[in-house]
Amino acid sequence: MALQILIVDGNLAAVNQLNKSLGGSPSGEGYVSALQSLDPEIDATIVHPADDGPNCLPAGVTFTDFDGIAWTGSALNAYSDEIAVTNQLPLARACVESGVPVFGSCWGMQIVAQAFGGTVQPCKKGREIGIGREILLNEAGMKHPLFSGRPACYSAMTVHMDEVSQVPDGAVILAANRHSAIQAFVFETSQYRFWGVQYHPEYSLAELAAIFRRYGQRLIDAGLFKNQQALDEMAADWFTLHETPTRTDLAWRYGVGEDVLKAPSRLIELQNWLEYLVRPYHRSRR
Repeated sequence: MALQILIVDGNLAAVNQLNKSLGGSPSGEGYVSALQSLDPEIDATIVHPADDGPNCLPAGVTFTDFDGIAWTGSALNAYSDEIAVTNQLPLARACVESGVPVFGSCWGMQIVAQAFGGTVQPCKKGREIGIGREILLNEAGMKHPLFSGRPACYSAMTVHMDEVSQVPDGAVILAANRHSAIQAFVFETSQYRFWGVQYHPEYSLAELAAIFRRYGQRLIDAGLFKNQQALDEMAADWFTLHETPTRTDLAWRYGVGEDVLKAPSRLIELQNWLEYLVRPYHRSRR
């Protein structure tokens, strides 16, 4: 029987539509594509609580109808009191409390931290976007199945302006880099099964290129690009490298290593989530 996965798209519909118009994917659809590249038979359901509210599940459906729940990234701020955020806080808590295995990328990790009493705040070092470098596993991270197959130091696709500065009581930090002290944590009890990372294993180079275009002037103002021409050139090169990974000249120019360029390496955390949490949970329900 196919795995049933709930995808919680944390973005507003307007942001998803803009990203699509620039060559990217709506957050939920991109996540489905990533998961189905690992298991083509996955049956995914996407919900949109930022627009539809916390009661966004289809009629008659509950969290425990699923084998796993994945939370996408979002352009929202978990500490904001806007309705698109407050819609998602009770949903995040309910997802984890259901006992179903939950994975959170970026916003997904932040909203769970916020929902369970942790702290999310603007990054002290500003925006981290593109490739997160020198992510280091601590002792707990090197032993945890979330990172089975990962080296102790690696790179990953990333885009975030906020970070978790304090994890919920009982959560365990697994990774950090020079930009953010919490790049991954897990929240595991006799009931809870949550794994989260600050970066985006589900993203491709093309997705990041679309996000460069969407952020546009904000990246120029932050000093990350000299001007619009420089931004456009990098975005075009990343689209090209996505389509033609053999372009070693472009990979070298932007320092894109195998852990980002090759899907099996890029998707390790999601592969491990399916292998070590979702499939065992699925079998236990049969």
